[in-house]
Amino acid sequence: MRHHQFALTPPMGWNSWDCYGASVTEDEVRANAAYMAEHLKSHGWEYVVVDIQWSEPNADSSKYHPFVPLEMDQYSRLFPATNRFPSAKNHQGFKPLADYIHQLGLKFGIHIMRGIPRQAVHQNTAIKGSEKRARDVALSNSICPWNTDMYGLDPDCPDSQLYYDSLFELYASWGVDFVKVDDIADSKLYQRSHHKEIIMIQRAIKNTHRPIVLSLSPGPSHLEDAALLEDHANMWRMTDDFWDQWHLLKDMFDRCYRWSKNIGPGHWPDADMLPLGHIGIRSVDGGASSRLTRFTKDEQITMMTLWSIFRSPLMFGGELRDNDAFTLKLITDPDLIALNQSGYNQRQVKREADAVVWQSQVCSTCHYVALFNLADTPEVVSISMFELFIDESVSKHIVNCSNNQAVTVTDEHISAHLAPHQSTLFRIDLS
Repeated sequence: MRHHQFALTPPMGWNSWDCYGASVTEDEVRANAAYMAEHLKSHGWEYVVVDIQWSEPNADSSKYHPFVPLEMDQYSRLFPATNRFPSAKNHQGFKPLADYIHQLGLKFGIHIMRGIPRQAVHQNTAIKGSEKRARDVALSNSICPWNTDMYGLDPDCPDSQLYYDSLFELYASWGVDFVKVDDIADSKLYQRSHHKEIIMIQRAIKNTHRPIVLSLSPGPSHLEDAALLEDHANMWRMTDDFWDQWHLLKDMFDRCYRWSKNIGPGHWPDADMLPLGHIGIRSVDGGASSRLTRFTKDEQITMMTLWSIFRSPLMFGGELRDNDAFTLKLITDPDLIALNQSGYNQRQVKREADAVVWQSQVCSTCHYVALFNLADTPEVVSISMFELFIDESVSKHIVNCSNNQAVTVTDEHISAHLAPHQSTLFRIDLS
């Protein structure tokens, strides 16, 4: 089964990083999964992802503890820290937690770093199915500059593939549906993707015969690796960590434009997590501690509209149980979800300074048009039917999606007076 048969639409889910950093616990994961099952599953949200360092017993924020002992088995594979994930005791790993999430009708995901634990290399522990040991397959000069857990694997050593095979065999036995691999899609030290490790990881997934969605991080800023990423991953970040700061959101419009031709079933450029709701609870990234998102309501709508019309994966970053009515309504908006899951022919139609227009379709007779004001002052943003390639002579019904009210166009133009950082989404139904 080819991996492009997985994630035929952009994955939608929750990831623990924005609110809990490296320190999320099993109770918190279960509680967010229960919220998703009750409030979001019917709208298409389904993945529950445990982010980085789940094997670190003393993790307490997004600040990593360097060179600390991690929980690991005899085959050099990391296991969940049982003080944080009690159901993992007796060598059960994540299987009990995955079983619980599957019983809710959801899917379970984890984060890993590329390579093999430094701890395994220093102890020279065994590799399942191989006569080689950890020290034989590791490249000790292939490191991550911001995390001390791992060494890269030697792609020219056949037993490196055996290590990745054993790793994903383990994840498949736990019932993992989604794996986010970090320090691989772009390297701050080596300037490019770790191509050969990406290929090894996808090969290991295929060997499991389980439909495991592969997500890669952090984000390459260049398009040279697009073909490799499309051929071997289901989604890949096109940015470094995205936080609730306007300049990062404004920059995302350029990134979405550059990557908009690389979107398709089973392979999705990823604008990163949605820092919405209650974030920073035990995460010190993003410039502030526990808080509600610093995005204004207009900026939150702008972000969700861009992510949806571009068809980025949607990974909610906040503590779901603390959502207010506005946040819940935003992430269950039927027009945004329809765009994200069913849109096609998505494109940036026009950009003039800070006035941006995107267009997409969900069927031959239903177009969506999003008008964005990225300026710090109020602006009028306008687009003509001619620029949208919509026949001016065709009868059409235009609706403002924010209030579901019909709109009258003037001179075959759609226009909106937009406050700073505001956007408006219109649906055009052709008869």
